[in-house]
Amino acid sequence: MQHWTWVLGRAQQMMMEHGLDLAGQVPSMPAATFDPTAMVRAQADFWGDTMRLWQRFIDPASAPPADESPDQTRDRRFKAPQWREQPIFDFIRQSYFTLSSHLLAGVEQIDGLTPKQKEQLRFATRGFIDAMSPSNFPATNPQVLERTIETGGENLIKGLSHMLNDLSKGQLTQTSEGAFELGRNIATTPGKVVKRTALYELIQYSPTTETVFETPLVIFPPWINRFYILDLTPEKSFIRWAVDQGLTVFVVSWKSADASMADVVWDDYVERGQIDAIDTVRDLLGVESVHSIGYCVAGTTLAATLAVLAARGQQERVKSATFFTAQVDFSEAGDLNVFVDDEQLALIGSLTTDGFLDGRYMAATFNLLRGRDLIWNYVTSNYLLGDDYAPFDLLHWNSDVTNLPAKWHAAYLSDLYRDNLLVQPGALSVGGTPIDLGKVTTPAYVQAGREDHIAPPASVWKLTEHLAGPLRFVLAGSGHIAGVVNPPAAGKYQHWINAKPARTLEDFVAGATEVKGSWWPDWIGWIEGVDGARTPAKGARKPKDNKGLGDAPGLYVRTR
Repeated sequence: MQHWTWVLGRAQQMMMEHGLDLAGQVPSMPAATFDPTAMVRAQADFWGDTMRLWQRFIDPASAPPADESPDQTRDRRFKAPQWREQPIFDFIRQSYFTLSSHLLAGVEQIDGLTPKQKEQLRFATRGFIDAMSPSNFPATNPQVLERTIETGGENLIKGLSHMLNDLSKGQLTQTSEGAFELGRNIATTPGKVVKRTALYELIQYSPTTETVFETPLVIFPPWINRFYILDLTPEKSFIRWAVDQGLTVFVVSWKSADASMADVVWDDYVERGQIDAIDTVRDLLGVESVHSIGYCVAGTTLAATLAVLAARGQQERVKSATFFTAQVDFSEAGDLNVFVDDEQLALIGSLTTDGFLDGRYMAATFNLLRGRDLIWNYVTSNYLLGDDYAPFDLLHWNSDVTNLPAKWHAAYLSDLYRDNLLVQPGALSVGGTPIDLGKVTTPAYVQAGREDHIAPPASVWKLTEHLAGPLRFVLAGSGHIAGVVNPPAAGKYQHWINAKPARTLEDFVAGATEVKGSWWPDWIGWIEGVDGARTPAKGARKPKDNKGLGDAPGLYVRTR
């Protein structure tokens, strides 16, 4: 108890010092202040909870059981029965929860911080709490102690090997290496590379139906990740499913940045990326327009692309636009905002090499957003318990990082996340064409994930406030990845629909109907409603490798 009390006191002291340091470093920021009454009350509450916890440990019959929140009850770090059945570890677990709740409450006692600085402090405190979990240390984790005794310490030796391997490659391992291979058991949907540029490859997939929709589909995945998140194992592949619904599917496979892309900026991803791909598909198939999908950052860019086409009188080239967890208004962009200020941008700039940012830095940032699941879970299981890594296609993709053009990355963070310029008409332009999202009348399908920590649903909802065309908003269960990659056959999660007009996300949810399972069938029904015309699946609808560019999944997705 003396040790854990010292931890809490030291943590509170560090927060106060951090606040004072911030005041000294940022001239416009007033000194962080504390309400003495509130602080005294908080200390008294902490000691009261501590004494009750200590009393229950010394004499369980003398005090009622501790109340636990639903989050504490479901906490997977402490799911092993030893954490409750063995009194000492039950005490450690409960003392950790007590300290955590008071530490977070202490953040709220700090005055004089801007809302963003307060959120940065909350984020840092949550990260500290996750790092200090007793499950992360051998001496306070009953499972690790038992495993160490059983194996004579071999688990720690094996775990050390895992850790040293990760240090040597500069990246946390999350799944077994070698379990997945592109073209063998992931990214296996048959197709051909029909175009290759300095920025992207365009892949066309082979039809599986006798007739196909007249209007083809072009998918723009984010270039901060590999495209095959939408073509994982066959049973999880959105691309394969879309082909089976009768769509002629094209996907853009972006090139991972290298020194040759040092001068690539957002304009290039719009003009030489999305618009070029749209026009290529139109020319290949001899059609007037395409359906389009933009995922995450590519969805943000798709909104800008539509605005550029509208300003040029070319909006008819895109018949519909679907947005997977995409944002255009970054005023409520969630935890990623804590990484975007002048100091953080300068740090990111210092990490740039030869005009590009190593993708491992971006991967580490996203892991931090869910540190408990994506960092400390592996510290415990693979470093301390010495467990072997399990094969998991989604985590294989998550670890398959891509490099980013430094100029684009810096401008994206400053112009969109920091300054929120995309929703200000004319504040940004592409190729001299001003961007005004209010001019976009293309029918749009907007999908958000209820538990998305990268593109929060409240932020995605704002798309509906800036686009001027007919819209359908769907809220999917789960988060940024599982909420999108949810095939109907899996029977997982749910989604919410609401045909009535709604001014806010809260209004939408209040009047929404919950539908079990995947939202994919709702989307294909919407596509059918936009344009249900069909044509035989022959001729140009069957991809050919006339230029010797190779089969799907192509070359760029394999480039490291």
